[in-house]
Amino acid sequence: MGLDLFRGIEVVAEKKLIGNRLVMSLAEDRTKELWQGFMSRRKEIGNPLSKDLISMQVYDDLLKVKEFNSTTQFEKWAVVEVKDYAKIPEGLTSYTLSGGLYAVFVHRGLPSSFPRTAQYIFGEWLPKSEYQLDHREHFEIMGSKYRNNDPSSEEEVWVPIKRKNQE
Repeated sequence: MGLDLFRGIEVVAEKKLIGNRLVMSLAEDRTKELWQGFMSRRKEIGNPLSKDLISMQVYDDLLKVKEFNSTTQFEKWAVVEVKDYAKIPEGLTSYTLSGGLYAVFVHRGLPSSFPRTAQYIFGEWLPKSEYQLDHREHFEIMGSKYRNNDPSSEEEVWVPIKRKNQE
């Protein structure tokens, strides 16, 4: 583990997204409920840019890794990127991801092994890098190598960053 997880630093352009959201914490994980609701409506979204699914987390305050715990509440989104907001199906919501600088990692394996990936990102890579967390959206892209509950699954983990000591 380690270097093979880090894919690089990318600048992300603004993204138009459509999907569902739920407020949850790690202790009150509603991910399954969120995705079941979204997947049953996904085909109603008429202008997706790709088949990729995006799982996004939005935090009220700047995520402070040392203060984050199982009861920290956040908004979790199940979305797809779209060309425009011309037709938003009733009951789904639009969200504009602001974009910016991101560190990109790959999580391989089951969702249950994600804490190891997160520990590497936030406990090893970030403290040793020239970057710090930025207060923007965190997201994962579940593309062509993603397999639900499969040990060979891969997804990209996008972490918002900025140079250390940059306001």
